[in-house]
Amino acid sequence: MIPSILPTYNRAPLSFEKGAGSWLWTTDGRRFLDLGAGIAVNALGHAHPALVETLTEQAGKVWHLSNLFEIPQQTRLADLIVDKTFADTVFFTNSGTESCELAVKMARRYWSDRGAPERSRILTFTGAFHGRSSAAIAAAGSEKMTKGFGPLLPGFTVLPFGDHDTLREAAAAPDIAAILVEPIQGEGGIRVLPDVCLKGLRDLCDETGALLIFDEVQCGVGRTGKLFAHEWAGVAPDIMMIAKGIGGGFPLGAVAATEAAARAMTAGTHGSTYGGNPLGCAIGARVLEIVGDDAFLAEVNRKAGALRQRLEGLVAAHPEVFEEVRGTGLMLGLKCKPPAADLVAAGYAEEVLTVAAADNVVRLLPALNISDEDIAEAAARLDRAAARLETAAA
Repeated sequence: MIPSILPTYNRAPLSFEKGAGSWLWTTDGRRFLDLGAGIAVNALGHAHPALVETLTEQAGKVWHLSNLFEIPQQTRLADLIVDKTFADTVFFTNSGTESCELAVKMARRYWSDRGAPERSRILTFTGAFHGRSSAAIAAAGSEKMTKGFGPLLPGFTVLPFGDHDTLREAAAAPDIAAILVEPIQGEGGIRVLPDVCLKGLRDLCDETGALLIFDEVQCGVGRTGKLFAHEWAGVAPDIMMIAKGIGGGFPLGAVAATEAAARAMTAGTHGSTYGGNPLGCAIGARVLEIVGDDAFLAEVNRKAGALRQRLEGLVAAHPEVFEEVRGTGLMLGLKCKPPAADLVAAGYAEEVLTVAAADNVVRLLPALNISDEDIAEAAARLDRAAARLETAAA
């Protein structure tokens, strides 16, 4: 008999009732160190005092207003994003998937408005993950996400990751509207697109006229030590997808864009019932004020270096378990030799939470404000988890 919750998740047998900082407590009293942060969502950890205060204050005023009216909290958050990024304008969504939908619509509308509706095809890359809507799974193209859900939304061409010649040839086609890429593939196994490649994509789009869309849903909002990952390369997209960390745990997403890319999105071309509600935007503004501070980002970089050093030590100490450390900032991955799921399970036994990804990688996506003590404890627990796998294999 089917359960009351649609069984689309393979859930671990863990139930948490409260959290504080980088820690979660189960209903039976166990204390887990959370290195997943809700898959890069809880940017400031659990029950951050400033976010609790902001939520409580706003909840006592107004929760929801239709977008038929002006919403001051939206304006405040949009102004912050515009001030801190390349963007001229912002649309608020509830999730990364919704941000993908708008980014696709915006790119196609851009060309239609310019009298070239035939320029509708979007280039994407193997290993990508852009959400689970019809457009997002078509954009990623993997059999795992698309099997059984056809016919797929047309207008996407998935290219081999890292194949520059194929990309250049494909981008020259007359029907290309945009190139959509994650600066760091999260679900794909913490695969970092080198700065030179991001610069090359910007140059290619400038050459062909195609719009450049960055999916920063997982790698954005301070995760890499810059507010957004593409900043390391010194380039900017035309359109950017934001979600996860921007709400600090509250469902919130956004699409940020230049005026040129967005100008065809006029009244009536897009909308959202809940997107940009006062609660979400009040919290998002507080998150961005904290994470966008230069001193905070400097601490992210320092802590990232400390965590990576300890992870490199784990790789050296457990050569039968780990191959390498991947990633940048606090978006790191351990490439495993045994199944990554086995390390995740061994971590449960040591009361540490991690997240599996493709390419047999275990992701480490801790709260950006994780303490030095918790970094040391994380390494110790992962060390014991690796030792469990070694013992089981002996």
